[in-house]
Amino acid sequence: MARLKIIQNDSWLEPYENAIQGRYDYVASKWGELTRNHKQTLSEFASGYLYFGLHKTNSGWVFREWAPNATEIYIIGDFNDWKTDKAYKLKAIGGGVFEGVFPEKAMSHGQLYKLIVRWNGGEGERIPAWCRRVVQDDETKIFSAQVWNPAKRYTFKNKNFKPNTEPLMIYECHIGMASQEEKVGTYDEFRRLVLPRIQKAGYNCIQIMAIQEHPYYGSFGYHVSSFFAPSSRFGTPEELQQLIDEAHGMGIAVIMDIVHSHAVKNEVEGLGRFDGTGYQYFHDGGRREHPAWDSLCFNYGKNEVLHFLLSNCKYWLEEFHFDGFRFDGVTSMLYYSHGLGEAFSGYGDYYNGNQDGDAICYLTLANLLIHEVNPDAITIAEEMSGMPGLASKYEDGGLGFDYRMAMGIPDLWIKYIKEIPDENWKPGHLYWELTNRRYDEKTISYAESHDQALVGDKTIIFRLIDAEMYWHMQKGNTTYMVDRGLALHKMIRLITASTINGGYLNFMGNEFGHPEWIDFPREGNGWSYKYARRQWDLVDRKDCLYENLAAFDRDMVHLITSKPHYQSTLLYKYLDNSGDQVLCYGREDLLFVFNFHPNKSYTDYGILVEKGEYEEVLNTDSPKYGGFGLGDEKVHHFTLPAEGETEKGWIKLYIPSRSAFVLRNIKR
Repeated sequence: MARLKIIQNDSWLEPYENAIQGRYDYVASKWGELTRNHKQTLSEFASGYLYFGLHKTNSGWVFREWAPNATEIYIIGDFNDWKTDKAYKLKAIGGGVFEGVFPEKAMSHGQLYKLIVRWNGGEGERIPAWCRRVVQDDETKIFSAQVWNPAKRYTFKNKNFKPNTEPLMIYECHIGMASQEEKVGTYDEFRRLVLPRIQKAGYNCIQIMAIQEHPYYGSFGYHVSSFFAPSSRFGTPEELQQLIDEAHGMGIAVIMDIVHSHAVKNEVEGLGRFDGTGYQYFHDGGRREHPAWDSLCFNYGKNEVLHFLLSNCKYWLEEFHFDGFRFDGVTSMLYYSHGLGEAFSGYGDYYNGNQDGDAICYLTLANLLIHEVNPDAITIAEEMSGMPGLASKYEDGGLGFDYRMAMGIPDLWIKYIKEIPDENWKPGHLYWELTNRRYDEKTISYAESHDQALVGDKTIIFRLIDAEMYWHMQKGNTTYMVDRGLALHKMIRLITASTINGGYLNFMGNEFGHPEWIDFPREGNGWSYKYARRQWDLVDRKDCLYENLAAFDRDMVHLITSKPHYQSTLLYKYLDNSGDQVLCYGREDLLFVFNFHPNKSYTDYGILVEKGEYEEVLNTDSPKYGGFGLGDEKVHHFTLPAEGETEKGWIKLYIPSRSAFVLRNIKR
């Protein structure tokens, strides 16, 4: 048997070959089992949403639910005064499946309903597991399923959209907090008001959080109750479909932050004890509850659970035309310990018996399925342990993700900003950390996401400037702290985005320096929406520097996306002088120069680079970006001969303190 490619590429994995081959073989075995020895495809297997749940037929309605411990199931709702009625009783048809066939007049679009599930010794109200529409009563706050059969379905106009991943520039967003007003925003408002901003900013992908229905708004969408229902607090399914379709028309891919790592504990709204048992979808005993998240852990070893979750992946791709997923909490899935308290300081930590083989199998099958349904789909793993092969193909011995999140980078920036004085910043160390990755796996780099600004923390710009943001962000009225913060904000983003090997991510508003933090309405803040929104008026004001930060980010993104295959071009470090705090590296014809020193500027600073004539294409210190304009952006720089060098020459540069610029070799 040939050795798997990820082991061929990394000899340090050879001692763990049996473990890696074992997980590969287990996926192959489970794949064959689920597809009846490949008599059907994974996609055909993962079509449960077409069978289970409520469906309109030519003659009426059909409803199906899987509840193996149930003895009786009734549908109750507006149509029968919320009482158990023999006319709405489901019939057990085998395999734990219950079915009901009803005439057309039995229910109608918009009516509310639930299930009464009975088991030996008890009963309970339940929202169907496969329900596609769940709404909450404004007064009682009670959640109910809703019959959803609108007279007019949404018709997609952009049916052959293909994401642009060269490179992938992600705008992470949350529909509810995208509103300027202190309220919950909607799909429609986002489509009309925010999508044009994203298009203007140059990002080619949006990653939408909190789509799957969740009872508690403040969970940021991470305590999911109804996995097949797009959250109704933002609008209708058709409005979400239109949002995605119009994004495609703008050339913007749409991926979903999908939560399959755990589920909310709620029993009426969620799957907690759907059929009276705690183990229908989840582990039993000590593995049932997540020790840190107050949630329930799926049992990925059950084929019915695999069917449910894989069908969920296909559902969002097929019914809403999402272009892929960012899988949340992958570290928690990979390990029996959920990664809690683990150092992950060596390869042995990944293969020490702590790995959950069933979860690893599920994630691999999910990637195989997603790319079978849509070969151009995008999958990203939010994973912090660094498990090798996560973003390698299954046939090479990996789990099949297209990208992994570079979760150490935002932690690096927080550490630098909080703990290290400016004069001790080491650009060489920054460069090493930003580029320290497995060369055969693509990553998504980012300076900050939504995580870094959650309540109790701050955005990068607020860390840098703090309270002076309230008084001195007007043009011509800055302070040293503001000038420093603006300069470092641009430099941090430029060095993070320009060193990518797959893609880059930004959370909405952070590109223009959105202040303060994120805090959803809760009892502790008087149920206020003040910090659960985006202050777009700041970037729209011509008298404030937010406009300048947005302009820099837009031009930075355009520079990166305008270069074909930017993320796969070779990075080459030309200079790293820790004493001067100067760094220079290149990518093909682009030269990136950074001076992190807080007060030292350098004249005629010599750097040995590729021969040629260089023009400036981006400068963090430009006045249009809120800088001082200390350099001459129109000057062309010519290399001088270097003794013993045939391909390289000396370039002499003026490098102002706390600034960075990008030069292009126009003679290359």
